[in-house]
Amino acid sequence: MALIYIADDELNIRKLVSFGLKDSGFETAEFPDGTQLMNAVRQKVPDAIILDWMMPQPDGLAVCRMLRENESTRAVPVLMLTARGEEIDRVLGLEIGADDYIVKPFSIKELCARVRAVLRRAARQDNAADQVLTSGDLTVDITRHSVTKGDAAIELTVKEFDLLVMLMKNSGKVLTRDTLLDKVWGIEYYGDTRTVDVHVRYLRQKIENNPDDPAYIQTVRGVGYKFSGQN
Repeated sequence: MALIYIADDELNIRKLVSFGLKDSGFETAEFPDGTQLMNAVRQKVPDAIILDWMMPQPDGLAVCRMLRENESTRAVPVLMLTARGEEIDRVLGLEIGADDYIVKPFSIKELCARVRAVLRRAARQDNAADQVLTSGDLTVDITRHSVTKGDAAIELTVKEFDLLVMLMKNSGKVLTRDTLLDKVWGIEYYGDTRTVDVHVRYLRQKIENNPDDPAYIQTVRGVGYKFSGQN
């Protein structure tokens, strides 16, 4: 039975989410703030975490950042639960490393479905065979979740890493922004294809010799992006 941690300073929200998840077959634990959540994570890492953006410090964004910076929790799926529904807020949450973004008020059935979706994606990644992708002096070790260029290690966020892997696995193929959203983020963000553009821009800054004239990640105008293999 998958264990889901719920962190929200609103008791009614915690109880609603917990009841819905338990009714769907999950085990849950509830926390009113980021400090108590992180203390619990240090004792036992859950299968997924639902975070309130605006809870007492450390807030959801800070907690998500801490989770992504720690090797033992880097791959734990995080769903951001918040009343902040503006596009820029969703982009920021995803940039920090959230796997999904749910705006209050929300449907408990949809929330449970999204939890199941992120757990399925995490399971597929866990079951993936050892794999190393290479292109020129760029090497991506999927199992170790590491990227190197020549002898230098490159630090990527979780989503940057997943996006790079998806592009490299489909080297030479043009992937639309909608396809990348579906394959990397796993859900549809209506009108949010800019999320892909933001991540591509950051990736280019980290892996390209000249981000303004990229050799690896090519833009196909009006369509999307493709990875050009380097020999």
